[in-house]
Amino acid sequence: MKTVYVGLSGGVDSAVSAYLLKEQGYDVIGVYMKNWSKDIGGHTCPWQEDLSSARIVSAYLQIPLHIFDFEKEYFDHVAKYMIDTYKKGQTPNPDIMCNEKIKFDVFYNKCINQGADYIATGHYAKIVSGNLAIATDKSKDQTYFLYRIDPKVIDRVIFPLSDLDKKKVRSIAKKIELPNFDRPDSQGLCFVGNIPMRDFLSEFIKPQKGKIVDEHNKELSEHNGAFYYTIGQRHGLGIGGGKPYFVYQIDIDKNIVRVTNDENSSLLCKKEFTITDCKWWIEPKENTKYMVRVRYRSELKPAYINPSSNNECKVELENPERAIAPGQSAVFYDGDMVVGGGIIKL
Repeated sequence: MKTVYVGLSGGVDSAVSAYLLKEQGYDVIGVYMKNWSKDIGGHTCPWQEDLSSARIVSAYLQIPLHIFDFEKEYFDHVAKYMIDTYKKGQTPNPDIMCNEKIKFDVFYNKCINQGADYIATGHYAKIVSGNLAIATDKSKDQTYFLYRIDPKVIDRVIFPLSDLDKKKVRSIAKKIELPNFDRPDSQGLCFVGNIPMRDFLSEFIKPQKGKIVDEHNKELSEHNGAFYYTIGQRHGLGIGGGKPYFVYQIDIDKNIVRVTNDENSSLLCKKEFTITDCKWWIEPKENTKYMVRVRYRSELKPAYINPSSNNECKVELENPERAIAPGQSAVFYDGDMVVGGGIIKL
């Protein structure tokens, strides 16, 4: 009998994953990853509630539950990366980094070293002939967050929900009377909870008043730190009346946020950009059209990849795209197959 260690978050997706694997005849071991426990700005970290749910689920499924404490690793590889990226005036993606550095590296290695034949998670993604591919439920597909994981580990990874949609997962959970069948999906910052990003950042970066100006350098409002903002942002600018404004540049050195109320402005829309620190599942070809996603839930858009140097690539879109934010990832697809991607650098 093959042994699979399942990351049990306390949510319904990982619980159903564990159930399905047990039904398939695996020896299933549940693991709760304790990655963050600090309360911030009056917001309570939900880790104890999540762990309680994971314990109840594991008892119901009659599988053991281990607790792996990765708080140091999570801070070093995810929280610190997030803080440092915001300090640069860029927009990080902690979910991507958590998958690359924690779930499919630190967690993966610990499980394998303890005797696991496989690890499994409740992600919506597919593995096709050793490659990462879009899940059957395209509306829940999470390959954007998984593109950076090491292809070398994929032969020992199982995504039990690859062919299911969310409605079916909920239906299975209810049918077998899982204790958490109706638990809401987790929201907010990966492992930290539903905490406003400003509250999180203010714990680590000292607020500093500055100006919000338009493209003509006219002052429109004030802010408490340029690092709080992201390209394309339209809410929380404190600019009243008339057409909405959008952030098109974050000047960290001068602590200035620059905005425009022309949503089709060339300041806001880009047709070309660079990606760096690239990770490829399939080596991209020049002069070949791929589909690219420049942020989670953005539409797939046609694009061309032109490798340059130092693990960087030039990306050319067929049509200009709004709010391309440095620090986010651009992830490329060939049909349903994940080609790979990199970190956006304008």
